[in-house]
Amino acid sequence: MALTYSVDPGDPDASYLSFWRERHLCTLTTLRPDGTPHLVPVGVTYDPGARLARVITSGSSAKARHVAAAGDAGAHVAVCQVDGRRWATLEGLAVVRTEPERVEEAVLRYAERYGRTPSPNPARVAIEISLTRAMGHV
Repeated sequence: MALTYSVDPGDPDASYLSFWRERHLCTLTTLRPDGTPHLVPVGVTYDPGARLARVITSGSSAKARHVAAAGDAGAHVAVCQVDGRRWATLEGLAVVRTEPERVEEAVLRYAERYGRTPSPNPARVAIEISLTRAMGHV
């Protein structure tokens, strides 16, 4: 029987990590300037060894703007995926990365998880989430 539990985002158990390796559409929740949540569908990759989750997007997207507005300290965000009764959430502080090597790393991880390389986008950035909390029901 699956249980809801808290997870060390840097050292998840095998079932939690396995769920994050499956191909699932996810959501990213950021906060608008007025403090209300902005929730959008995204692809997410999870790197427990680095305690990072990554999302690729255009630098002009609302999600990237919300994260960038928080500055170097990072924006509080959450990513979640759901499959029937199974779900998993990762929380942390997000920053926008524009360095080509960071963006390329995020693209490579996306291609590995989702089985396709995204179309070229010169405005692409990577949102990197330094993970502080994880939970789920898997």
